Parts: sequence; C-alpha cells; structure tokens
Amino acid sequence: MYRQITSPQNTAVKRLLQLQEKSRNRRKEGVFPVEGIREIGLALKGGFELSEIYFCEELFSSEDLEKLIEELKNSPQITSLSSEVYQKLAYRGSTEGIIGVFKNRERALDDLKFDKKNPLLLVTEAPEKPGNIGAILRTADAAAVDAVLIANPKTDLFNPNIIRSSVGCVFTNKIATATTSEIISFLKRQNIQIYAAALQASEAYHKIDFSGASAIVVGTEATGLSNEWLENSTHNIIIPMSGEIDSMNVSVAAGILIFEAKRQRDFKN
Repeated sequence: MYRQITSPQNTAVKRLLQLQEKSRNRRKEGVFPVEGIREIGLALKGGFELSEIYFCEELFSSEDLEKLIEELKNSPQITSLSSEVYQKLAYRGSTEGIIGVFKNRERALDDLKFDKKNPLLLVTEAPEKPGNIGAILRTADAAAVDAVLIANPKTDLFNPNIIRSSVGCVFTNKIATATTSEIISFLKRQNIQIYAAALQASEAYHKIDFSGASAIVVGTEATGLSNEWLENSTHNIIIPMSGEIDSMNVSVAAGILIFEAKRQRDFKN
C-alpha cells in the first residue's frame, strides 16, 4: 500500500515544491525532482538513482507504475497524490502524472573518459538562461559530442527548466562543470585544441579543421567569452553574418559550429 497525500499543505508537498523552485534546497538535500516518464527513463538510463516516486492514479495508472518499479534495482518510496495535490506540483502544462526524485551525482572533469583519440567537446562559459542550456544540451545529444563542459555555471544543472528544455538530455550527455581555468588546464592536459567563438582576431569557422581532438567554446550573447579563453585558444573562430547585428543566440551558434565539426568528421570517415 502506498503512502497517500490529499492535502496541499502536507509537509512532503511543501518540500517537493521547494526542491523544484530552489537550487539551494536541491544542493542541501543532494536530490532533484524530475517530471514525466520519458525524462525519468532518461535519468535512469544516465545512471541516476531514483529514491522517491510521486504519482496521481487519475493520470498515471498503477499498472504503468508497476512496470517502472520492476525495472529498478532499488525500492524507492512511493506516494500516491490526489489530483488536487498533483496539479499544485505539476511543473509542465501537459503532465503525465508522475514525478521522480533522484539522488544527485557529482560530474567532475577528472571523471570524464573518452573512447576515441579525437574527442569533440562543446564548452559553454557562464550560461545563464536555462532554456539556452537545455537547447545546447539537445544540440550536443543530436551531434553525439563526447562531452559538454560548463565553465562558471550560473545555475545548477537540475533546474526544472533545464530538464524540461533539454528533454532529458541533461542526464544522458557526458557533462562536467568547473571554472574556466580548470577547464582550460584539463583541455591542455588532454591535448585538445581550443576553438573559441569570438569577434576578435577570428577566422571563419568553416575554414578550420576540426577533425582532431577539438573543444568548441561559446560564451554569452551579452559579453562573449572571457579574455582567459581568447588568450589560450588555438584559434578564435567566427560565424560570418550578413545582417546588421554581430551576434546570435548562443544555442544556435553552438549548433552551427558543432555540426560543421561533425560534417568534417563524417566526410573524412
């Protein structure tokens, strides 16, 4: 028999809301909530441990719940929520009636292992908007990059908006966060060439050979990359533009650069 909650004022409901809304609470408890069966499945595929399940039987059947539980290696705490309570917790407009709470896992640079001699990495410095981060992670997944490195992150990766906008790719991509200095040192130790997207002293991106071990680095739309990247890059690269402005959305720029690198690699293979 599952624990049942019918009051929106229940302490467990308030806790879950705090986990959704506040990075501080997620860090303190070392857990994060995930809404939706596809996203939960991707978190499990990414090796994250599911510790709690909250579901609404009117939206997510007991049979589907049993199928999910059968695939788990552990026994999470399961709570049945009334429709009123669940709607208070639902983060998405079209919800599937299930929320999982997962244990966090550190993603350190030194934990990254590459299966090939010429890995392709995407680095983003100080991204702020969860929607942009999610879009970048989807691009990385589509191009099958070997890792995404986030320098000086402004938000934690398990912000519900990042999970939603990445469609769960935040769980399946290889990701590490660190300072700019730490990532530059890591790339140099690994003999990975640094290609920094910048306006200064730059060469058109399509003229660069990305077939070797490469890290494509993008900054924010407002300020671009810090000088530390520009001082340590192998080449500064630019996307030539024909309009009135000299910048574009960071996730769009990342997609153009990454898929050019992928095109070159596919052609050589």
